[in-house]
Amino acid sequence: MTKITRRHLVAASVPLALASAVQAAEPVPAVERWGIFEQAFEGPKNGNPFDDVALSSVFRSGEQSLTVPGFYDGNGVYKVRFSPPQTGDWAWRTVSNVPGLNNRTGALLATPPSPGNHGPMRITPDGYHFAYADATPYRQIGTTAYAWAQQSDARCAETLATLKASPFNKMRMCVFQNVAAEPIEPFAVTGKGDKDWDPSRLNPLFFQRFEKRVAQLLELGIEADIILFHPYDSKHGYGDMARADDERYLAYVIARLGAYRNVWWSLANEFDLVKTKSPADFDHLGQFVMDHDPHDRLRSIHNCKAIYDNTKPWITHSSIQNGSAVTDDTRAEIYRSIWEKAVIFDEVCYEGKIELRWGNLSGEDVVMRFWHGLIAGTYVGHGETLTAQNLSADDSWTGKGGKLLGESAPRLAFLKQVMEDGPKPGIDPVDKWWDRHIGGRAGQYYLRYFGVEAPSEWALNLPKNELVGGEQFRVDVLDTWNMTVTPVDGVFTVQKKNMYDFFDPARPVVALPGRKWMAVRVVRV
Repeated sequence: MTKITRRHLVAASVPLALASAVQAAEPVPAVERWGIFEQAFEGPKNGNPFDDVALSSVFRSGEQSLTVPGFYDGNGVYKVRFSPPQTGDWAWRTVSNVPGLNNRTGALLATPPSPGNHGPMRITPDGYHFAYADATPYRQIGTTAYAWAQQSDARCAETLATLKASPFNKMRMCVFQNVAAEPIEPFAVTGKGDKDWDPSRLNPLFFQRFEKRVAQLLELGIEADIILFHPYDSKHGYGDMARADDERYLAYVIARLGAYRNVWWSLANEFDLVKTKSPADFDHLGQFVMDHDPHDRLRSIHNCKAIYDNTKPWITHSSIQNGSAVTDDTRAEIYRSIWEKAVIFDEVCYEGKIELRWGNLSGEDVVMRFWHGLIAGTYVGHGETLTAQNLSADDSWTGKGGKLLGESAPRLAFLKQVMEDGPKPGIDPVDKWWDRHIGGRAGQYYLRYFGVEAPSEWALNLPKNELVGGEQFRVDVLDTWNMTVTPVDGVFTVQKKNMYDFFDPARPVVALPGRKWMAVRVVRV
């Protein structure tokens, strides 16, 4: 197992040899900033490499130093993967309890990132939005396909083709499949029974296959929100391991996948249904992930009926299941204010026609939830239970990936463009808690969403914050279902109306078509 201990951290403080210590005949490999540098070593095959062999590598550039865990890749091969956070020269030295793996040295050159490489995801300084490491805003339009990565190569190729043509830029996906999948298991099989497996021996072939899917998402510019535990595997019981086995598994996954810049960690899907683990257990495991991940990827935990304490310091952002909160932006915003963190309603029920209430939303209902979430200053996730031949929901997009059959995805692409055209780093609620139903940036940008209402006009009353009078605005009427933008002629020049509002007395209202799913965008000239 590749596990960083206090002994290794102490070893990391020993000065490293600089690149000049590497044999002069060896060329120094180059890797772009936020790319992946991988070094492989030959080591022991006997015993249990996951427990008997400890391996890490200390990477240093100037005053910056990172200790990166290694992992066993099978057939006597051990690897270390590192994603350089800065450009420049880096020197590395291994630390291991195996003499042949210890004190190996080398160097690499981190070059500027290539076009399209904006680095790993970070939380913006205000705490409520997401941006890449180079500060490029990230407008989250996520989806869920729990066990897509464990399906056949043909099904996975179909999923990737669908994603390439979709607006989705984040995929929630399980390590342990929750529906039928290819016959390859994450741990060594010891017998013919479903629970005949050894938690102390992971299966490198399984994880080679899984990491390929993560890499394929990276090629498409899609974040991989990796679900580490879930409650839907009573057949094997992977979610019911003892703490030492959990830690071994987590350390391996972190070492193997953490260098991919598109990785996020989700401790669990519906943590409260994992009956063999308490909130305190998940708190320990979440802290473990934070402590053992040198690349510091985003971390969250997803709920069913019980809300996890999202104030925990290891939680970088809130991942929420709530089917009704985002039917009203005022309710959705409360989550944000309570935790003072970025909020993604990753599960708001799915588009489909099954009898179960969590999978029978219309396309209009899905899109409505995204818009209310946007006005609230939060983010929303998509899912779909539709199947082509009335198969089980397990065979749908949300179960196994494949093709999208619903109506919401094109409308979410329209929403994504509105988000990208909006303020940076994202939309915030304006004059929240007063039923304004307005998001944007005070004094600069306002977005009013009407949802199921169908007004024929809207009184353009802008909240007073950041306005003094004389500001001019242009107005667009958005049809969020038909995906149209209709500019309103001329400009609106505002002045104070009362203690709370500014308006244009010459043009006090904006005409609307009297249909559902409309929005108004007001942008300062």
